[in-house]
Amino acid sequence: MGLAAATAAAIIVQQRQQKRRDRDLLDAQQHVNLANQQRLHWELLSKAMEDPTLAAVLDTHGGTITPEKHRQFLFANAVYTNALLAYRIGNVDRAELFGHLRGTVQNPIFREYWEATRAARASLEQNSVEAQVGRMLDGLIHDLDDADTDEWWVVGEPPE
Repeated sequence: MGLAAATAAAIIVQQRQQKRRDRDLLDAQQHVNLANQQRLHWELLSKAMEDPTLAAVLDTHGGTITPEKHRQFLFANAVYTNALLAYRIGNVDRAELFGHLRGTVQNPIFREYWEATRAARASLEQNSVEAQVGRMLDGLIHDLDDADTDEWWVVGEPPE
C-alpha cells in the first residue's frame, strides 16, 4: 500500500510539473507572437509614414488632418503600442510603464493623438490590457492637467 501511494504521489508531482512547463511554453509562444505582431505593425506604419497614398488607408480622421499630422499620429501610435507591448510581454512592469508614459504625454503631438483616438479606445473590450492601460493613461493625463506643479515627473501615483 505504501509503494502504491508513493507512486501515485510521484505521478501527481510529474503531472503538475508538466502542466507548469506547458504553461511556460504557452506564455513564451504568446510573447513571441506579440513581438511578431508588433514588428508587422511597425512595418505597416513605416510604409504608411513614407507614402501618403498608403497613409490614406489608415486615415480614420476623415481627411480633417494634414498629411504631416497624420504621419505624426501614426508615429505616436507606434510609440504607444511599443510601450504597451513592453508591458504585455513583461519587459516593464506597470509602474515602469506609467513612468514612461508620464514622459510621453508631455509631448503635445502625442496628447493630440491621444485625444483624437479616444473614440477608437472606447470600442476596446473593457477588461483587455489595452483598455486598462488606456484608462490608466487617461487618469494620468487628468492628474497632470490638474496638477499645481511644473514637476510633471512627480505627478500621479504609479499603479500597483
